[in-house]
Amino acid sequence: MALAPPLRAPGSRPAGGNALNRLLLHPAAKPLLFVLCLLPFAWLLYGAVADQLGANPAEHLLRATGDWALRFLCIVLAVTPLRVMAHLTALARWRRMLGLFAYFYVVVHLLCYAWFDMGFDLPAIVADIPKRPFILVGFAAFVLLTLLAATSFNRAIKALGGKRWQRLHQLVYVCIGLGLLHFFWIRAGKNNFGEVGIYAVVIALLLGWRVWHAVAARRRSATR
Repeated sequence: MALAPPLRAPGSRPAGGNALNRLLLHPAAKPLLFVLCLLPFAWLLYGAVADQLGANPAEHLLRATGDWALRFLCIVLAVTPLRVMAHLTALARWRRMLGLFAYFYVVVHLLCYAWFDMGFDLPAIVADIPKRPFILVGFAAFVLLTLLAATSFNRAIKALGGKRWQRLHQLVYVCIGLGLLHFFWIRAGKNNFGEVGIYAVVIALLLGWRVWHAVAARRRSATR
């Protein structure tokens, strides 16, 4: 799941242009990234088995998986700015894996809700989703991310066509907005907005950079 269309900067250096790019292109880089992305899940699984998640393990798992889902969405959005500003073109090959891991943590978060809160009672889950706004927006983000995950592979890109595929995957911006709103409503019940503010600033910077970059590119093309 690429989750965002690539943005190219004029004068971007080739992937092998510096030592860091060569390091990112090393055959061991992707397997290492895969292991690193799994570490939060492995740590939570160990904590659950070893009974080290506090007095309310179910609530801890529900919150932690949601936090990691939002963090991975932020990481995905950070790939393009880092790639362009630091000339790390090799980062583009990591976007799909990072996007799929974001979806993985969203799925685990949803399963935690379905299990711990609802006991896998499907009729109760269906009835609960429209009742509570924060669950409704979270489920909407899950549906959209499912669509992006399902069309993240090369065969889907060929079937849709490059431009149509890129427009579809711009829905990631909607998803991260819904994820932030979901998080805001959860914390609003306890009047705790500190972490929400941090995520909001990070997301605003990542999206603001994209707007600035697009405007700057149009101005450059207009002056040619």
